[in-house]
Amino acid sequence: MTQLALVIDLNVCVGCHACVTSCKQWNTSGWAGPMVDENPYDADPTGTFFNRVQTFEVGSYPNTETVHFPKSCLHCEDPPCVPVCPTGASYKREDNGVVLVDYDKCIGCKYCSWACPYGVRELDAQQKVMKKCTLCIDRITDQSLPEAERKPACVLACPTSARLYGDVHDPDSEVSIAIRERGGYALMPEWGTQPANHYLPRQKNRMHITEDDLQRVDNPLKKEDLTVYHGEETLEDVTW
Repeated sequence: MTQLALVIDLNVCVGCHACVTSCKQWNTSGWAGPMVDENPYDADPTGTFFNRVQTFEVGSYPNTETVHFPKSCLHCEDPPCVPVCPTGASYKREDNGVVLVDYDKCIGCKYCSWACPYGVRELDAQQKVMKKCTLCIDRITDQSLPEAERKPACVLACPTSARLYGDVHDPDSEVSIAIRERGGYALMPEWGTQPANHYLPRQKNRMHITEDDLQRVDNPLKKEDLTVYHGEETLEDVTW
């Protein structure tokens, strides 16, 4: 069975939130919307988001690093949110493995949010139904769009190409190759949910820069020798 998923490269994610805003824009007006905002301009704005980016520091000062960690529904292959749903509103599509919520059946009981170990379910405060990332199901299945555009909005918006999208069951897909060759991993595998989404780990790159490396070969001051004093008034002549 096809299992569509995201693979997120933590090595190049810069925490710009382009994925967050593009997700909000597409899904607010799309099949999964609306995605409400409450007090969007107050000190404590709240609302419905399918995708969030958590930013935190790791390490001990002064050897600290900033990590940006995008989170959304992981579209588990064995999603615990589905069997606990008393109305059958949460379900997993058989054709592509995307986990979705049928709003017409959802009663907002939050059982799915309690069952999800990743905390990605949200209650829409106005519609009183549970919502989550749909992998932009209305976009990726729209045959009227060019194939290159049949991708989640977050993937298309990412300026650093930190997000890959494809079938993780296809060993020749871009996502499978990235997982296999770059050490991709799933979150909390000990839960046995088999998350389809994976992350590519951060890599430490060390640079050894010599003093010669710091000298610009095209330095205009050096080229025109503008540092030579020819009797003109200098800064020391006009300040004291």
